[in-house]
Amino acid sequence: MRQIEDTSRARLRAAPAAVQNYQEMRFGLFVHWGVYALIGRGEWVMHNEQVPAADYEKLVQRFNPADFDAYEWAQLMVDSGQRYLVITSKHHDGFCMFDSALTDYKVTNTPFGRDPLAELSRALAQRGLKLGFYYSLLDWHHPAYRSDWPAYVRYYQGQVRELCTRYGELGMIWFDGYWPGHAPPAPHFLEGGPWDLAGTYDLIHQLQPNALIGNNHHVAPLKGEDFQMFEQDLPGENTAGFNAGQMGALPLESCLTINRNWGYNPDDREHKSASALIRFLVECIGRDSNLLLNVGPTPLGQIQPEHAERLRAVGRWLRAHGEAVYGARPLSRHEWGYAVQNPASGRVYLHLLNWPGAALSLRVPQARSAALLADGSQVPARRQGDGLVLSLPATAPDPADTVIVLQ
Repeated sequence: MRQIEDTSRARLRAAPAAVQNYQEMRFGLFVHWGVYALIGRGEWVMHNEQVPAADYEKLVQRFNPADFDAYEWAQLMVDSGQRYLVITSKHHDGFCMFDSALTDYKVTNTPFGRDPLAELSRALAQRGLKLGFYYSLLDWHHPAYRSDWPAYVRYYQGQVRELCTRYGELGMIWFDGYWPGHAPPAPHFLEGGPWDLAGTYDLIHQLQPNALIGNNHHVAPLKGEDFQMFEQDLPGENTAGFNAGQMGALPLESCLTINRNWGYNPDDREHKSASALIRFLVECIGRDSNLLLNVGPTPLGQIQPEHAERLRAVGRWLRAHGEAVYGARPLSRHEWGYAVQNPASGRVYLHLLNWPGAALSLRVPQARSAALLADGSQVPARRQGDGLVLSLPATAPDPADTVIVLQ
């Protein structure tokens, strides 16, 4: 039987104010980007197609994302209403998208020759956006991963130290590749001894007290972790391995792809509509969860136009409805959608995802009137006992999500 990692030494946690800020941000951008973009079949292509390491390494000499512009990415986030970024510093293929001093297998040894994470750190800081790093504990390339486990642990912890000391204040570290609750794709994944996650978590919290730690391990949260993520799913929907007591102990985050792939795949044209993305965001808010929405940039460093278009459409919706999203906390769930409240304003908002028809009865003793949040137009309302009855038009004013604010 595989053993769950012992994190009994992990004592530190992120600062409470940082946790609150994380929950108020609500919407972030996830970026899966690396040399695998040159192949264009996703970030698992080295493993899925059994590409020999010697052949895969040749991608390094071809990687030159000359069109990458960190300030354009940051502006897209502003246009999209996103408050934080999580980008792959190293994925399972072992290639580092930052200028690590611990390996030559890195982006600064490509024809590109620059550190995109350093450029993003500056661009995001200028716009008040938070920066976070995805880091894969799994490594298909590093020889010590299979032959000298203590050396590999020193290597990965050394890189975590680099990420925590070279790029300014971080919002979070997002770990992946440690899956104790699932059969791994190859038997060596959990061989070689403990990962010392306790030491890793304490190191991060010491160096970056405002950075939250999450680990995409698909088991209950481990000691020292600050948020719990769900991959291509909503909290409470298909949470095998979790029970009600484990859910909600930490802030939640759902990560979602716009098409089917995390990494760049030009043949994947199953792009979700802007309306579907808005609805998923609202479903996250109704479950007290953030949404981390993914893009896979091209080999030239551009975000696909189809994805940028959808992100900006979500941003336009958020500009009219942001106070019902940022910082909003759920009150109740209904057939028609969700009631949420924003502690900053004290107001209650109804997210009508499923149009209820001509009238909607609510048990809200203090509410006297209602209005559409988008334009402030009044919604006819009358008191009935201890409730409020809203008279609604025949069809939803906003087919994605009509938001009504109660006065």
